[in-house]
Amino acid sequence: MAELKYISGFGNECASEDPRCPGALPEGQNNPQVCPYNLYAEQLSGSAFTCPRSTNKRSWLYRILPSVSHKPFESVDQGHVTHNWDEVGPDPNQLRWKPFEIPKASQKKVDFVSGLHTLCGAGDIRSNNGLAVHIFLCNTSMDRRCFYNSDGDFLIVPQKGKLLIYTEFGKMLVQPKEICVIQRGMRFSIDVFEETRGYILEVYGIHFELPDLGPIGANGLANPRDFLIPVAWYEDLQVPGGFTVINKYQGKLFAAKQDVSPFNVVAWHGNYTPYKYNLENFMVINSVAFDHADPSIFTVLTAKSVRPGVAIADFVIFPPRWGVAEKTFRPPYYHRNCMSEFMGLIKGHYEAKQGGFLPGGGSLHSPMTPHGPDADCFEKASKARLVPERIADGTMAFMFESSLSMAVTRNAAGPN
Repeated sequence: MAELKYISGFGNECASEDPRCPGALPEGQNNPQVCPYNLYAEQLSGSAFTCPRSTNKRSWLYRILPSVSHKPFESVDQGHVTHNWDEVGPDPNQLRWKPFEIPKASQKKVDFVSGLHTLCGAGDIRSNNGLAVHIFLCNTSMDRRCFYNSDGDFLIVPQKGKLLIYTEFGKMLVQPKEICVIQRGMRFSIDVFEETRGYILEVYGIHFELPDLGPIGANGLANPRDFLIPVAWYEDLQVPGGFTVINKYQGKLFAAKQDVSPFNVVAWHGNYTPYKYNLENFMVINSVAFDHADPSIFTVLTAKSVRPGVAIADFVIFPPRWGVAEKTFRPPYYHRNCMSEFMGLIKGHYEAKQGGFLPGGGSLHSPMTPHGPDADCFEKASKARLVPERIADGTMAFMFESSLSMAVTRNAAGPN
């Protein structure tokens, strides 16, 4: 596979054109009477037109045919996707899932969309307020199928197997210990190369941002320059009546047929794009004296609510780092929290639970439900000689945290 190229920077105003069509971007205006190469100009808006400039998100796409060129959408099988948070009764207990089993390709071919499983969530899609946590389990590439989400943004965390993601803006290769965000309305298709698994955090009606740094200052945590945006790439592919566009709208799946590939964008410019990030680039902040800083110091991305300092969803990681705090119980402390915490493990052994919490599995701690390290971890850490030590080497755990009280689905409440 040829090495892919990217543009660097989070939320930047960018412009890109496929080198096969130099001069494809119009000069001096967005929507000329006739575009270069007779392309069609199409705006993709990720915010209201009248949002303040600092939060206004939109991109202009210059494509071979407009995306409206499709037959009507029709309802299709939901599979394991749901946004019904009343399927089972509430349960405040700590919940833990073993690694989710990936279907064998020899038994049944499952692509990214048919392999989506909703685990938990909260809020309401129609009022653009809430979130959902999904698992994807797949063993085959999306063949002449693409997907777009009318409900919200997908933050995708691959755990096993790499993803080659085709988008209207270009291609991204995303591997375990990397993440990507496909924002609302963007069409994409995913190729896989083996039995593949990962996690998805979906937020409705808002977008992910870098967290404010406050007293930390200008630098630290996830640096904007480390976020990568694909460069323009197009395919001029005719598929008479044979390309399927799948849409998630108000929590339901619909499909429409069209005659051409949706990845026919020759050039684009704007600040509303997909992007990826390597978690190993995260600049960790930690205590260098005593006690713990709160785990909010590990926040990579946040989706804010209307209440200052309170998030609909935070994406938090627990990467390799040094522990040097003196007179301190160093593992995560025992805790009751007003937030919902979904934990996942990409690789290794989570420091607070050496056994039972495995890569590809998950756990959910609901608001005010007690949680903390297991007994063995407590005993070991209470007696340890406190010298500088590496923590979490070979490990990458993460948390989807929300101010909303999440409910589990019927699918997630099973025997796993």
